[in-house]
Amino acid sequence: MDDILESISEFIWGPWLLIPLLLLTGLYLTIVLRGVQFHRFGYAFWLALIKRKERGAEGDISHYQALTVALAATIGVGNIAGVGTAIALGGPGALFWMWITGLVGMATKYSEAFLGVRYRRVDAKGEQSGGPMFYLSEGIRNIFGRFLGLWFAIFGALAAFGIGNMVQANSFADALNAEWNIPYWVSGVVLMFAAGVVILGGIKTIGRFTAAFVPFMAVIYLLGATGVLLFNVGELPSALATIFTDAFTGTAAAGGFVGVGFLAALRWGVARGIFSNESGLGTGGIAAGAAQTTHPVRQALVSMTQTFLDTLVVVTFTGLTIVVTGAWTHIDAAGDALTGAPLTAEAFTVGLPGEWGGAIVSVGIVFFAFSTLLGWAYYGERCMDRLFGRTLVTPYRAVFVIVIFVGAVTELTTVWTIADILNGLMAIPNLVGLVLLSLLVARQSKEFFRLANWKQVEDLPGTR
Repeated sequence: MDDILESISEFIWGPWLLIPLLLLTGLYLTIVLRGVQFHRFGYAFWLALIKRKERGAEGDISHYQALTVALAATIGVGNIAGVGTAIALGGPGALFWMWITGLVGMATKYSEAFLGVRYRRVDAKGEQSGGPMFYLSEGIRNIFGRFLGLWFAIFGALAAFGIGNMVQANSFADALNAEWNIPYWVSGVVLMFAAGVVILGGIKTIGRFTAAFVPFMAVIYLLGATGVLLFNVGELPSALATIFTDAFTGTAAAGGFVGVGFLAALRWGVARGIFSNESGLGTGGIAAGAAQTTHPVRQALVSMTQTFLDTLVVVTFTGLTIVVTGAWTHIDAAGDALTGAPLTAEAFTVGLPGEWGGAIVSVGIVFFAFSTLLGWAYYGERCMDRLFGRTLVTPYRAVFVIVIFVGAVTELTTVWTIADILNGLMAIPNLVGLVLLSLLVARQSKEFFRLANWKQVEDLPGTR
């Protein structure tokens, strides 16, 4: 079964399906949107981090809260374990392809968020609900569009239990057990109740919590990574040269690293880049759909900053610590090459004086895993709302919280592979829909930016 699942995952995330589809879709959207992620970069960050909200706008949470919900879901184990896996299997050059995925992914995230707001609707409880499950079926007005929307909703509801729940809970419990010998069941109980208090409160509770928690956890982790880079600043130029060179030539065997070719760097860089920032997965449109905004373009600009912060900031810091310290060539006690979270922990341990480098990574995993649970709980319930209506949303939340404990105490062997497959099956209908709806996004974005007062936050007309 493991071999079969791994073969399916390799095909979905291989060079003939999602890798070209993700990169080419992001590149295409960058072109049709005239590089919106570059020439509107400054205003997007001002709106997201300084202005933060719009007066009198419809929605459940502010611009900033919607951004932190998305960041909560994406700044997760992928930023620690995922980067470690990408470099362990693809070499330092994989980090370059994670950067490329992030840069073009900003245009993808912009489009997802635009459509998420453009086609959102009010559910039976009066809350906004948006995302690919709605904009695919409403924007593509035929049976194919309805099929794509249902396809996304089904796999989105299922994927939330994998990458957004069990994987995170297990990483949370494993980090605490490895660093402080805390029993798995204790971690599971604590995490289940802590996450349950926030998740069962709905999107407004999640938004308020992530608005305060996400900046705190990110700063703590980035300070640790900055320390590693400062203590190894002399190695930084050669590390950057290695990353850029190996992105196109592959990486020769070195230390415990066995050596890989160009396609390995490309595959693992793109796959783990998407695993980290979720651009193309469609989840950005779900978070954006809850935002208080007067125009889809505004929330789209805010949402695309999430990809930048996740990949071009947090992922970059993790990747650079691994390369500058040479940890990617180290081996463990059994003589095997390090990978995943242990590789990142090794980089922090050898890169910082004393013995507390590994503790920083463990704390980072705990924080990141907890925040990811919150974001994905919301994504899953919105997919359930699309499939069955509001009736099953509360039961879904309850089951989601219970599965947190299961993930914490269960030895996960195939869940990571299944999570990759489900994520890929979410991305396929979303990417097809983004291409089909791209001209609508481009046209209405162009109309918005032509308005004389488009930078004014209040009182702009909506889309036509």
